[in-house]
This record gives sequence, structure tokens and C-alpha cells, in this order.
Amino acid sequence: MTVRFEGVSYTYPGTRMGLADIDLTVEDGELLTIIGASGSGKSTLLKLLAGFIVPDSGRILVNDIDISHLKPEARNLGIVFQNYALFPHMSAVQNVAYPLKMRGIGSIERLKLARDALARVGLGSLTERRPATLSGGQQQRVALARALVFSPNALLLDEPLSALDAALRVEMRDEIFKVQRAAGIATLHVTHDQEEALSLGDRVAVIADGRLVQIATPQVLYDHPANPAIAAFVGEANLWRGRVCAPGRVMLEEAGVVSNQTAGLELHANTQGFTVDDVVTVLIRPERIEPSISATGINTFGVMVLADRHLGAIRRIDLAIGSLNLKLQTHSREAFSNIKLPSDSIKLLRMH
Repeated sequence: MTVRFEGVSYTYPGTRMGLADIDLTVEDGELLTIIGASGSGKSTLLKLLAGFIVPDSGRILVNDIDISHLKPEARNLGIVFQNYALFPHMSAVQNVAYPLKMRGIGSIERLKLARDALARVGLGSLTERRPATLSGGQQQRVALARALVFSPNALLLDEPLSALDAALRVEMRDEIFKVQRAAGIATLHVTHDQEEALSLGDRVAVIADGRLVQIATPQVLYDHPANPAIAAFVGEANLWRGRVCAPGRVMLEEAGVVSNQTAGLELHANTQGFTVDDVVTVLIRPERIEPSISATGINTFGVMVLADRHLGAIRRIDLAIGSLNLKLQTHSREAFSNIKLPSDSIKLLRMH
């Protein structure tokens, strides 16, 4: 089933916080991750879909049926909360069976369905354990099984991994992906973790100040952000103010995000879509910068190393080209005194 927001707006009473004119579709079987800064409105989107709040305007449709004013229990949506919301006095199988009990399913049938759901998330041997005796990852699996046991129209995940440690988060996001794919269900996953959003989502939606500012596949979002703010928010980025000085050339005027000093460097870059004298933001990701022994070549510059941190498989290095500061990320272990900024790795973004 598809989920669709059509011109949905909501403002919290007495504030200017909320969402404005959201148009968004989640296709059947798609996993859409939603990211944004705290207070941007990403959790509000889930609350509107779940029915905890009602839109001021617009419609929310599930499989072309308007559910905007239905009570939460009438929407047939599976929800996994940040704290999992498991009943501490119930066993795992009783927790999973609870939504079926509320739907009038007989005890024999609902326990069978609950056990089957727990088996699908790898907890078939722990059905009688209570939440307090389960690890954080196991509790999350119980919550997932409970959300899916009644074959919901869509699945809503509200930062379900935020309470787990880093290693377990990686394991459990893979588990979420497998379970979601097996269920083949439209899923909205709200998270503050960019790596989680990019690794899980078929598409990623970015919300800022209550508005949907970009929705794209993880690769497109990372490689072609819609504006400088998204470029800075999603992943590491070198961002500088520049001006198109000729076709295929851009002059760095100041290193906007990382330094306020005038740089005065000219770069070869793809300027298609821009005209001479356009003011732009110049973006290059740290991993696209190439360490170089040679001091010659297009976009090759001598550098001073300011900090060199070895983080296992990668090095994160702070550099300076004169007054211009930048960040580089590389797998190379070799010493270098120059870098190359490949022209096809430089993106020009319109100033907003």
C-alpha cells in the first residue's frame, strides 16, 4: 500500500513550529528515511500519519483512502517507538500478541501468529522471556514483531535505534532492513543518524524548518544536494564561497564554512547552468580530494598539514592552502605535500 501526504500543514498551538505544505509519497514496499535537525518537524510527520495529531490542512492517504481524521487505532499502522514501549509484566509473545487481542483474535490463533512473528525476527527461542531479561537489540526485535504481526498498512519507525550502542545499531539497522524487505511494506523511518538514513533508505527525505527541502536516493542526496545547507548537514563537506570567472572556471572568494579569510584560488570545474559572475557555493567532499606527490596538473596545490588523524582504515587530515582550510579523508598511508581537487568532483551550488 502507498502512503501519500498532499499539501499537509500543521502548527502546534501557540507556536510557529510544525510542518508546511508537505507533498510526499511512500511507495508500496519502499523504505523512506527522514532526517532533519532537532525541531525540524520530522517526528511531527510520523505523528500526523499515526493519528496522534490531525493536520490543519491537506490530506493523508493510505492506498488512496483519506485517513486524515481517523483515530489512531482505526489506521492499521505498525509503530516502533524510540523506547519500544513494551509491557514489562508481559512475556515477549504476550507483547507481540497484544495488538491481535485488541482486534478480537482468539487466544490460540493470536499466540500462534505472535510466535511466528518472533521466529521471523530470530527470537523463536525467547518467546516466554520478559523485556527486562532481554538485551536492547532483542527488545527492539520484539517491538518490530509486534508492529508487523497484524499485517499493518504501513510501518512507522520513530528513531528505534537511538537507545542502542554504536555496534548494536549497525547490526540492528541490517535487521530492520531484512525484516522490512521480507514484509514488503511501505515504511517511514525517522532518524537523527545520517549514516543510518543513507544506509537504510531507498530514498531519504530532508526536512528543515517544517518544510520538505529535498527527497532523493542516498547517492543523489550526497552527491547532488539541493543547497549548501543540505550539503553541510549530510556528511562531511568542504564548502567555500566562489564566483564563476569564466566558463569552466570558478574563483574562490572566501572559504565560507571553514574559514573567513580570502582564498583567491581559481579552480577548473563544471559551470554548466551558471553564467560568469554568478556567486556560488563550491562543494567538494573530503574523500574526493586526492593526495599527490606531483606539484603539477589541473587543480593541484601545495598544502600544509595541520592535523593528521589515523582512524583505523582511514585518515582524516586538516590541511591549508595558504589561507584556505580544508578537510581530506583518505585510505593512503603515504606522505604527501600536494593535493588534487578533481574537476568532476567539484559541485557548484546556488547561494540561498
